[in-house]
Amino acid sequence: MLLVWAASTLTLLVLAAVLPDFRLESADGDSVTRVGLTAAWGAGAFGLLTALVWPVVVRALLLVPALVLGLLVFFLNGSLLLMALSLIPAERGAAAAPETAVVVAAAMSAVASATSTALAVRDDEAYRRRLRRLAARRRRRRGPPPGGGPGLVFLQLDGVGYRVLRKAAADGLMPTVAGWLDRSHRVMPWRTDWSSQTGASQLGILHGSTFDVPAFRWYEKDTGEVMVCNRPTSAAELQRRAVTRTRDGGLLTLDGASRGNLFSGGADQLALVLSVAARRGRANRSRAGYFAYFSDPANAVRTALSFVAEAGREIGQSLRSRLRDEHPRVSRAGLYPLIRAFATVVERDVVVSAVIGDLLAGRSAVYADLVAYDEVAHHSGPHGRDTDRVLARLDRSLALIARVAEHAPREYRFVLLSDHGQSPGETFLGRYGLSLEDLVRAGCGLPVPRRAGRTRSGAEARAAVLAALPRPVEEDGEEAHPPPGPDPVVLASGNLGLISFPRLPGRATRRRIERTHPGLLATLAGHPGVGFLLVDGEVLGPGGASARLDVPGAAEELLAAFGPGAADAVRRTDSFPHVADVMVNSAYDPRTGTVHAFEEQIGSHGGLGGEQGRPFLMWPTDLSEPGPEPVGAEAVHEVLRRWLRESDGPQVPLPARPEERRPEERRPEERQPGEPRPDDPRPEDPRPEGGSGATLPPAAGPVPDETR
Repeated sequence: MLLVWAASTLTLLVLAAVLPDFRLESADGDSVTRVGLTAAWGAGAFGLLTALVWPVVVRALLLVPALVLGLLVFFLNGSLLLMALSLIPAERGAAAAPETAVVVAAAMSAVASATSTALAVRDDEAYRRRLRRLAARRRRRRGPPPGGGPGLVFLQLDGVGYRVLRKAAADGLMPTVAGWLDRSHRVMPWRTDWSSQTGASQLGILHGSTFDVPAFRWYEKDTGEVMVCNRPTSAAELQRRAVTRTRDGGLLTLDGASRGNLFSGGADQLALVLSVAARRGRANRSRAGYFAYFSDPANAVRTALSFVAEAGREIGQSLRSRLRDEHPRVSRAGLYPLIRAFATVVERDVVVSAVIGDLLAGRSAVYADLVAYDEVAHHSGPHGRDTDRVLARLDRSLALIARVAEHAPREYRFVLLSDHGQSPGETFLGRYGLSLEDLVRAGCGLPVPRRAGRTRSGAEARAAVLAALPRPVEEDGEEAHPPPGPDPVVLASGNLGLISFPRLPGRATRRRIERTHPGLLATLAGHPGVGFLLVDGEVLGPGGASARLDVPGAAEELLAAFGPGAADAVRRTDSFPHVADVMVNSAYDPRTGTVHAFEEQIGSHGGLGGEQGRPFLMWPTDLSEPGPEPVGAEAVHEVLRRWLRESDGPQVPLPARPEERRPEERRPEERQPGEPRPDDPRPEDPRPEGGSGATLPPAAGPVPDETR
């Protein structure tokens, strides 16, 4: 503290000599000693006010959006400095203009933070003492951590594919990951469902069900509503359906923490969780992590400065891309620099801080999502200098978390995983000059605008922004209830398109679609940017090729270019109650690994083709082997639950064995001869009447010893 005080005093002296509107001496002048004492007095008063007043102010300001809070940081710090200067005796003559006070306060907070961090890094014993004090303080509030086994920390690197992770480790971009792979961890890929996106994957990983999630956004005819995975109300409904279906609260039900996720996983400790962001009242603790982070003014200033720097970095990178005429390229103007800065700085810092707090509190299971890479890859591409820098910063966050774990009250094991990968490629609009909606309207004989409009980008990072707002708003421009009319509803989820006809009840058959819109299916299937269509149990490919899903081997042959398991993934989606009338997967080039997103993304995911369907699972060797390559997020959920049991962590119900599931719930490889197949009469929507179902409470009591 003395050294930080001395550094702050020196900072005040330097700023007083440089800034014309800031002085530490009377108008008649003072001696050097007197000026030095005045600076020490001001630095001490500022530090004391910061420690006492700032936490109270930040708690009160949690009522305002986090983005607004970030902008208020400088004003609040400047106000505290003016208060500190007012405590100096009047004869010393210290004074500062309000706008200058903001600059001085920011500089002092940055210097104090850098000094304390440098001292902690150089003095391991001081660092351990500080962490020990923090851990003891949290244990006194919460009591001893439950259970005696190691805790598990699941860190999701959103959008980082298996090949990207291996290459980053081999190239030295991620030394922490490389060190773990050399000494203590193993890694393997796993396969997503057809809907290779965060909504489906994370729902399956945390809640054990991806049933009836056909895409990132889809239209439900029975309610007339468009479901969007990063819309708070939709996320809450998807979580409710999963809990009702599995009859289990989630992976994190007992003593768990969910940080920065779309879904809670049943955890009681929440920060930046979208599925609870739409709630009102005291039960909504989605933004509680902001207080823990912003209560330290040094954190607030550092994050605010990093936010501005990241927004400037994005503007510079976008300008360089335009000047070099790089292709493929998408628009990165508007609010995107701020959204990227929020995802890569604010969301990352708050989530990492929350995870550190969970470690020091000794919680049994933590699941956190870091969305930085995914957001940048959508607009800059999954490979290149922009994403390499993001991977390097993510690795530093992993190193910080691992170092703090050494001082936690219990041992921790780290599991890294991703929810999907990213496939590069020029957008459908950029490559062919029209959007999927334009192509559908042309095939239906409807008027098409002469100048094609741009499609929206559905990057999941917007979920973090929505969760940061006290009153979440829906995604800009997204219609929750399309207006009635003859026009089809056309939605995009990466390189997966969904077409629904609201006026045709139920799921439309191929015959009815061709009778109503004779040229549509031929127009779509024959377009060079379309890989294949799914229409009521039948796959349509280029050149008039078709294959029924219930004919053994036919779909596998038609979809062979899209990788192993593609036909099974399509077959399972075909069984969903809310699958679209026509599902459109873009073309895929196996030689280059490129696809064509139906959104404004040059790094995309959501359908089949390339690295987007090959995320990774990385685990410590003292846990059991996952077994064969997991197929689907539900399989990953079962592996994580097994590891929790091995660590004596939360005791959650075992998943039903294949023979105990209903036939329509089983994957194709799990079905027995003679059992119903997806083309048989479809199962009813699992939602109970009235929209209610049996759910577990967010947290349960201790597990009896006999159960353990």
